Amino acid sequence: MVTKETVVNNQVGLHARPATFFIQKANEFKSSVWVEKEERRVNAKSLLGVLSLGIVKGTPITLIADGPDEEDAVNALVELINSDFSE
Repeated sequence: MVTKETVVNNQVGLHARPATFFIQKANEFKSSVWVEKEERRVNAKSLLGVLSLGIVKGTPITLIADGPDEEDAVNALVELINSDFSE
């Protein structure tokens, strides 16, 4: 299991379009991937789950992955967040 903390810094946070990019990236991996904000943990491959966290600009989140490509999954998602979701 790999865990990494990061801060969402893009203007709109993890809503609508950025959340869609995030979920598409998470779905590229075989590992189970979760997003944790404070005490809530949701499946990173679920749009409703991710949106339900209400992640806004400046929110610290923890990414957790467990599976055969867990490290790649966490690193790719952190990279996506750090790029402010630019394609």
